[in-house]
Amino acid sequence: MIWQFYSAEGDFLLKYWRSAGLRTEGILQADDVATPVVSNVFDGSGELIAGVASVQAVENFITPSWIYRFRHHITNAPLVMLDANLPPESLKAACITAYESEVPVLFEPVSVVKSRRIAPVAEYITCTSPNEIELVAMANSLSPSVKYNFHKIEQFKEKSDAVEYLFEMLSPAMFFLLEKGIKLLIVTLGSNGVFICCKEHTNFMKDQRKCKQTRFSRQLLEKMDGCFLLNNRVNLCGESSSRTCVFHLPAISASVISLTGAGDCLVGGVLSALCAGFDIIQSVAIGVAIAKASVESEANIPDDISAASIADDAQCVLHSAKVVWCK
Repeated sequence: MIWQFYSAEGDFLLKYWRSAGLRTEGILQADDVATPVVSNVFDGSGELIAGVASVQAVENFITPSWIYRFRHHITNAPLVMLDANLPPESLKAACITAYESEVPVLFEPVSVVKSRRIAPVAEYITCTSPNEIELVAMANSLSPSVKYNFHKIEQFKEKSDAVEYLFEMLSPAMFFLLEKGIKLLIVTLGSNGVFICCKEHTNFMKDQRKCKQTRFSRQLLEKMDGCFLLNNRVNLCGESSSRTCVFHLPAISASVISLTGAGDCLVGGVLSALCAGFDIIQSVAIGVAIAKASVESEANIPDDISAASIADDAQCVLHSAKVVWCK
């Protein structure tokens, strides 16, 4: 669900949205309300170090009653993505609507503070996509007794050492969230790639009939046919095992122009691939590839994405992916 509010910026974005041929019935416009904006500060290497967001309009206007207007869209979707900018009561309304129709829900934490909004709705969440600090904050919001910690790593000479350190630091929080009922964790690690944590028998997309192919996804499927992780050593679709598995997918070397939008592109790529029928590992690899295209573009979202280049990069990710844990 998308929202936009009346303003010069809102008008510009609405026109752009329409020019892309996207549906607009879920976009709310209201008088005398500022379009939500965020201002970020980046360091010399392009990493985010501070940000100020003005999203009060979302808190005030995206109410449960507004969400219920789109009940039909939610219940017939292959999956639903909700971000933590939504106020708690609206998050719960959307979660329950999806849950009652067995539609998987992906929770996007947005920030450390807002990531804690998962606590009242965790039982309805299928998947979440935090970074390291958001992961720990979510685990702590659901754990009254045990507290989880994360200490930012120093530079390692070898990527493998960094990945090993990150797994040791983050695995307690990841395993705890799985115990709380979340089926899939996609933990972004910046330049160190992504962890995928789930039970071996996880079947994320229950109703494949809702998955729809686009021209772009058909091209990806054709180019990535037969490209699987580690010769299918781990069966994510099986029903005979409940082993907990953690996979590491590396980031791809890129000529960085701007890191703004990379995280959103990664999540958007994962969602798009899942809705097209790709499996979990392939979908995250595609998300990583689209994030690379984002950082190599001046625009937050690249204007032109080549299916061939995304497929090539996704295959590179899959060929370098590793099973970190499966017990």
